[in-house]
Amino acid sequence: MSELYSRRTVGAAVGLLAVWVAVGLLAPDSWPGVLLSIAASPNTHTATLRLAVPIALAAIGGIFAEKSGVINIGIEGLLIVSAFSSIVATYWLGSGDATMGLSNHWWGLLAGVLVSVLFALLFAIVCIEFKADQIIAGLAVWLIALGLAPFASRIVFGSPNATTMGTFDAVTIPLLSEIPVVGYLLFDTPPQVYVMLVGAVAGWYLLSRTSFGRWVVASGEDPKALDTAGVDVRKVRYAAVLLSGVFAGLGGAGFALGQLGTFAGGGQTDIAGRGFIAIATYLLANYHPIGALLGSFLFAGLNSMQNGLQAAGYAIPTELIRTIPYATVIVVLVFVGRTRLPAAAGEDYESGED
Repeated sequence: MSELYSRRTVGAAVGLLAVWVAVGLLAPDSWPGVLLSIAASPNTHTATLRLAVPIALAAIGGIFAEKSGVINIGIEGLLIVSAFSSIVATYWLGSGDATMGLSNHWWGLLAGVLVSVLFALLFAIVCIEFKADQIIAGLAVWLIALGLAPFASRIVFGSPNATTMGTFDAVTIPLLSEIPVVGYLLFDTPPQVYVMLVGAVAGWYLLSRTSFGRWVVASGEDPKALDTAGVDVRKVRYAAVLLSGVFAGLGGAGFALGQLGTFAGGGQTDIAGRGFIAIATYLLANYHPIGALLGSFLFAGLNSMQNGLQAAGYAIPTELIRTIPYATVIVVLVFVGRTRLPAAAGEDYESGED
């Protein structure tokens, strides 16, 4: 009896000690307490959605290109040119004004998408028609964009940093916006977030539920079989790469006009490697558009929490946060091993070859 009593006493003491330690750690002024407070903040949630836009949409575009057999690592460049072009178009048309009844921000978004598609077309011609190395061609697209956008910005604005154009207004749906958590996330949010969510669903449906999606998959897995079935592999690959330009254009322009309101051309530009994070994201998601969307929330959430911690006085290097997507992919590849490149990814194909 005394032994049982002593065990209960020790257990109670350990329990009280654990509670005391937990309360100390989770106190509002402690590091874990601050972290939990930031993670639960509505500002963090809304920032995560907005920061996920370029990553998610670029990742979905990259999925289409790579699934068709064309590895488009120039996604970063497409984000840069679309972001810059959208700001320039809005500047020329007049920020805050409307053209043909539509806000000039939307015309800027369209301009960003068109420029992204033109760069994607150039990339497709070089890779499909001239059979250039896809990795080198993708790097060239990125480097051209990295130099061209700041140069053009100096011509237009006299500086590598553009004039501030403002951002899209949030779309607020009465009543629904009052729902806890879901309300401010989905029904009181900028339009580029809706573009991202619709784009993810549309990308999944197009890839998984349509004949075109099956052609894209076959083009990347067994292009000869697709050719034998009477489908032009070149046209499928062109369409997939151009589609990657559309998605990346929506991501870059949506980020510039919805989150930043400007374009900063210094260093890596304000895209800051998000195109490469998008590649890591769709590899982590094993080429699934919805998985890529969820992965973008993870990486954007880490970014938004980092911003919150820095505002609270905890200096966490940005470079450390940016290594997380790539480290995560390496861990998945080593310990899970489910990510598999399409069999014919990076390979040229010529109709009628043996």
